[in-house]
Amino acid sequence: MADVLPLVEARLRTALGEPDARAAVTFLGTDRIEVLRFQEDSREGAVVRYATLGMSAHPMSDPTAMLADPVKGPRAELVLSVRAGLADTGKVLRPLAVLAASPQVEGVIVAPGASLDVGEPLWPGAPFTSVLVAEPGGLVEDLELDEPLDPVRFLPLLPMTPNEAAWKRVHGAQALQERWLTNGTDLRDPSRRSVPLD
Repeated sequence: MADVLPLVEARLRTALGEPDARAAVTFLGTDRIEVLRFQEDSREGAVVRYATLGMSAHPMSDPTAMLADPVKGPRAELVLSVRAGLADTGKVLRPLAVLAASPQVEGVIVAPGASLDVGEPLWPGAPFTSVLVAEPGGLVEDLELDEPLDPVRFLPLLPMTPNEAAWKRVHGAQALQERWLTNGTDLRDPSRRSVPLD
């Protein structure tokens, strides 16, 4: 069985360029998770992207299954994009690694529409403690693997304020995303306020 992670890193580099920093985090009983940082300058300003590397080494398995399938099952990595220079977002590396390790640690399947909560600010002073998992395919295309392996999906993370997370639990992910869209919310702003929810 081919090692998936070199292929995943190659796909990230093709889509996002060369990483300018990387950090590794290891949790007891789990494989190492790396977080790569990519800088991008565009007409809209500088953006920093953080991508996990290691979550896709194993397929995510149904927590109710008696035995985890070592081959089949969804695979994913997480991608977070924030505007550069507006907050100390470099400290997001550990929370991102925690989220990427959650399938191994907690036996959860991370999929679009899910909420992931780290229980503390994503970075110092951040108004967000959780993220909404968005649909993949926009920024980094899925990585097809040889049969019978599922493709690796690169899931964008959208930071949510506690109020937004509570509202999403009641009304659903689609309704929250529509609310963001209607209000022209800059989801990359690391210090943005909660969208109006009344």
